Amino acid sequence: MKGSIISGAIHGFLAVALGAFGAHALKEVLDDYGTGIWDTAIQYQMFHATALLVIGILMSSKLLGASKQLKWAAICMNLGIIFFTGSLLVLAISGIGILGAITPIGGVFFLIGWILLILSALKHKN
Repeated sequence: MKGSIISGAIHGFLAVALGAFGAHALKEVLDDYGTGIWDTAIQYQMFHATALLVIGILMSSKLLGASKQLKWAAICMNLGIIFFTGSLLVLAISGIGILGAITPIGGVFFLIGWILLILSALKHKN
């Protein structure tokens, strides 16, 4: 519960900070391709930071309550951010193309997290 909210807030903070860093400090460093990669990474980080906040709220509410599916959804969202966003940020700065092979691992973690959220809602008894 609390961990999901805290990690969501941390990822949200980092998304804003890294987005500003990319827009200002890296303005002269990144080309259009690198800027696009950076922006995609930040966008997905913020989407999933918000999802983590929602999961934390759902876990602490009577709507769904704490469940194994929600706990694993939060873990998968966090791993997705690390692999997806992390690999894209490093790729944008370094240009090391092989890092793009790591990005889909993060995408799979995102998908699993969303599926677990769906399953949690379907399994919950009103």
